[in-house]
Amino acid sequence: MEISPRVHLLEETKGSYAYVIVGEEPVLVDTFFPGKSDRVVAGLARIGMRPSDLAHIVLTHSDVDHIGNAKRLKELSGATLWAPQEELPYIYKQEKDHGIRRIIRAIMKVEQPVIDETYDAGKRIADLEIIPTPGHTKGHVSIRLGDVLIAGDLVTTRQGKLKPSPGFLTWDRAALQRSLRAVGKQPFDWICPAHGEPVRRGDLWDAFSR
Repeated sequence: MEISPRVHLLEETKGSYAYVIVGEEPVLVDTFFPGKSDRVVAGLARIGMRPSDLAHIVLTHSDVDHIGNAKRLKELSGATLWAPQEELPYIYKQEKDHGIRRIIRAIMKVEQPVIDETYDAGKRIADLEIIPTPGHTKGHVSIRLGDVLIAGDLVTTRQGKLKPSPGFLTWDRAALQRSLRAVGKQPFDWICPAHGEPVRRGDLWDAFSR
């Protein structure tokens, strides 16, 4: 699905969408559930790309459905792998997840990737603006390119409605609310979540500013 001329949703990753940004330095945002790198490769092929075309793989956070194929796709592509600094202890299993995340990570085994680079505040990667949006996890980031916001798990959509990350999967609810309000000040038209279909912003974000 083409969101804009440069932003494509990989329909093959339905359930935890990955996105591709095309251009001089193509970027893959997130990597889907573990053991399903073939779905990502198929999605790339559908838009005329090979893994080796990727210059960067950027991770919004450390949940298994986002880092699941990072190691394999990095091997296939040779791309630079990016992640938030605050998420590294969870990616490298130096700290244990809490609550349901611990159970999910025990069930869904992830091949541990080696992160090449971490984000600095206001960092741009191939024209992408990296926006810190902690709350769902400690180091969660969202990504903006022009009028498109790739929101990771900051928000979800269902039947055209917009909701914050579910409470039972939220690391810090107060931080999440601050992130929602801060992101709302950014100019964008499309909201592209990992869970749910992309929607036009319209007045959907206004509820988070109250």
